[in-house]
Amino acid sequence: MTVARMVLACVVTLILAGCGNSGHEELQQWMTAQRNAARPHITPISEPKQFIPQSYTEANAMDPFSLQKLTQAFKRESGQAAANAALVAPELARRKQPLEAFPLDSMVMVGSLDKAGKPVALVRVDNLLYQVHVGSYLGQNYGLVTKITETEVTLREIVQDAAGEWIERVATLQLQERSK
Repeated sequence: MTVARMVLACVVTLILAGCGNSGHEELQQWMTAQRNAARPHITPISEPKQFIPQSYTEANAMDPFSLQKLTQAFKRESGQAAANAALVAPELARRKQPLEAFPLDSMVMVGSLDKAGKPVALVRVDNLLYQVHVGSYLGQNYGLVTKITETEVTLREIVQDAAGEWIERVATLQLQERSK
C-alpha cells in the first residue's frame, strides 16, 4: 500500500505544480489587448429621404378606356387601314390558274428541279403532279410563289383580317418525303 500512497502523493504534487503561476500573465495581457482591439466597425445608417407628397393631376385627363378615346383610336386605325388597302389587294381581274382551285393544305411538295437554270417545284394535288415556278399562284388565298428551294415553296398570300381589310401573310409548302 505504500506504493499506492507514493503514486498518489506524486499525482497530487504534479497537479498542484500545474496550478501554479507559470508565466501566463503575458498571454492573458495579449488576449485582453486583442479582444479590445477587435471592435466591429459599423457604418451609420443614412437619414431616410424626405417624402414629398404629390397631388394627383390626372383626375381631369381623359380616361384611357373611355368611349371617346376608343373611337378616336378606331378612326386613326381605319384611316391607316384604308391607306394600306390601296397597297395590298388581290388582283381580282386576273385569270385564275388551275392550282388556285385547291386549298393550300391539300397540296404536297414532292420534289424540286432546275429547268433552264430556274428552280421548279413539283406539287401533287389529287394524285396529279404539277410544275410550279416563281410567279405562279397557289391556293384559294391569292398565294403568289415568291421563292423555291430544294425543300420548300414560299408564297405570299393576301387574306382579309377580322375588320375586312386585306393583309399579306407568308405561307410555305414543305417537302414531304414518302413513307414506306
